[in-house]
Amino acid sequence: MITNELINPKSIVVVGGSDDIQKPGGKVLKNLLDNKFKGQIYVVNPKADEVQGVKSYRDVADLPQVDLAILAIAAKFCPQTVDVLAKQKNTKAFIILSAGFHEESEEGAKLEQQIVDTINSTGGCLIGPNCIGVMNTNYAGVFTTPIPKFDPKGVDFISGSGATAVFIMESSIPRGLTFNSVYSVGNSAQIGVEEVLEYMDNTFDPNTSSRVKLLYIESVNKPQKLLKHAQSLIRKGCRIAAIKAGSSSAGSRAASSHTGALASSDVAVDALFRKAGIVRCYGRDELATVASIFMHPELQGKNIAVITHAGGPAVMLTDALSNNGMEVPPIEGPKAQELLTKLFPGSSVANPIDFLATGTAEQLGHIIDACENDFDNIDAMVVIFGSPGLFPVYDVYDLLDQKMKECRKPIFPVLPSVMNVKDEIEHFISKGRIFFPDEVALGTSLAKIYHTPKPASEKLTLPEVDEKTIRKVIDSNENGYLAPKAVQQLLDAAGIPRAGEAVVTTADEAVTQAEKLGYPVVMKVVGPVHKSDVGGVVLNVKNSESVRKEFERMIQIKDTKAILIQPLLSGVELFVGAKREEKFGHMVLCGLGGIFIEVLKDVKAALAPIDTNEALGMIRGLKSYGIIKGARGQEPVNEQIFAEIVSRISALVTIVPEIFEMDLNPLLGSKDKVVAVDARIRIEK
Repeated sequence: MITNELINPKSIVVVGGSDDIQKPGGKVLKNLLDNKFKGQIYVVNPKADEVQGVKSYRDVADLPQVDLAILAIAAKFCPQTVDVLAKQKNTKAFIILSAGFHEESEEGAKLEQQIVDTINSTGGCLIGPNCIGVMNTNYAGVFTTPIPKFDPKGVDFISGSGATAVFIMESSIPRGLTFNSVYSVGNSAQIGVEEVLEYMDNTFDPNTSSRVKLLYIESVNKPQKLLKHAQSLIRKGCRIAAIKAGSSSAGSRAASSHTGALASSDVAVDALFRKAGIVRCYGRDELATVASIFMHPELQGKNIAVITHAGGPAVMLTDALSNNGMEVPPIEGPKAQELLTKLFPGSSVANPIDFLATGTAEQLGHIIDACENDFDNIDAMVVIFGSPGLFPVYDVYDLLDQKMKECRKPIFPVLPSVMNVKDEIEHFISKGRIFFPDEVALGTSLAKIYHTPKPASEKLTLPEVDEKTIRKVIDSNENGYLAPKAVQQLLDAAGIPRAGEAVVTTADEAVTQAEKLGYPVVMKVVGPVHKSDVGGVVLNVKNSESVRKEFERMIQIKDTKAILIQPLLSGVELFVGAKREEKFGHMVLCGLGGIFIEVLKDVKAALAPIDTNEALGMIRGLKSYGIIKGARGQEPVNEQIFAEIVSRISALVTIVPEIFEMDLNPLLGSKDKVVAVDARIRIEK
């Protein structure tokens, strides 16, 4: 959908170009001229014959053929202008800066659709409307500043918000981050974030394409497209980070299951990003920090050497790394003692390696060489070096640049003295380097990147299920919660182990079934949503007299239709659930079950389909994983069976899109088995 005329136009017209550079039409023209667009520039302005030294046409109909049109005119004039350009001037790319479209009114939405229809009919492409524009190594088609330094190996940046794109660039450029392209998609009338990413995937060249992509997304409109092309790019060697704005819920919504309460659309975004391998960020500074890390060699392990001439930042960085699952391992032995002899008295090489405020560039070189060659338990280095402003530090930063070229282990430079050694930092950046102003932001971002999983496997192996029986059960039931018998049939057809059970409606039947199942038994009401809240669950019922007594009490509870009887089983209470989320498909969640799910809300979610490897990753990512592993001598849960149940639920919901939400809560897990004790399934056809 993106045309070559958008990427590399030979001619550009600014419709609404002006001599007033405080107006979008004036500023975009100035940016094109100042940044030396090599092609032909035209202007359309009904009141001028020349604008900023460029020939101006009074009417678009008077223009020659033109590749790209940038419109900075009132919304009401855009449809007719586009019509003339697309149909008479062979214009195949449009950037509409103007606002006043679907973001503003129903009338604006109609104008926007009219424009899209015209451009689609001629095979063109549209960025916007209501955007700041596009810029790349060929041209600066935006009406804003800053204009970053462009480099084919720099960052590709796609933003749903023009102003936010500006602010993110302002966070990034001073660190030395360069850009290959910037797309502000505005209203995404024809082309949104997903389409730009698709284009980058389809045109990816391992020799020339940028390998770092940044996204700012306000709404995920096409999650499957985003997932497909993000995974593909990352498998090709790219690294992607994204902010998805709007992660909090503006209000609570009534939910009739634990899954419904826990599985919000933001949980779906999280699950999507994890499945794709996208690093999720929550602010501009974090995105800039992650992007800067991406521009360095990739971490191959989590053991970091902290090299510093200032104690405080080293301690804060060590805390940030350690608290986020990274390691700052001790450095010791003969090689460490040998390094110590090359430093001033009072220095320490234990890690953090502190070579004191008086430390020299030569000493820093010795430390880096030792970390590179002598200490096998080090995977990367962070060098913190600022200045109290007493003397220049060009020699240190020159040495740092040299070592970053020579070393195979990544070196991340933290240069905190952004005022005292401003000139030296600019000198460092001029060599093509990127630095980090804050050690804690670097440490937490390093950990986030390291712990973001790789994209899920392209070829998933899902467990076999009885699809014919599953479809028969669904097709023979109406919308709403399924009766216990139908739930049992679905679980059996999906291969999910469950406790023996019986649904009874009389006291005599309750006694008969309890004796068949074997005492002690559990009795639960069928009907009420939250059984335990209404006294609808009784454990450890040991004889027929107690069964009869409890049946007579429980059948009186409001909304109760029957009583469910199961054998009393033991084990760790677990939870698996699924929820259909609009556009995303089904999410499957897992965690500890019973009351723990309400209290801890410690769940992991993934988008179906899910194989057992991905399911194991979910389980091992739980904060409560220690309990599943078997904490303090307790019997562990069989993780493999638990993971297979997660995968089987994902296979079930993949076959049955009608499942709106479901809970298996609890399942009881031991070292030998995991058994579903209670299940609820709601379908919406």
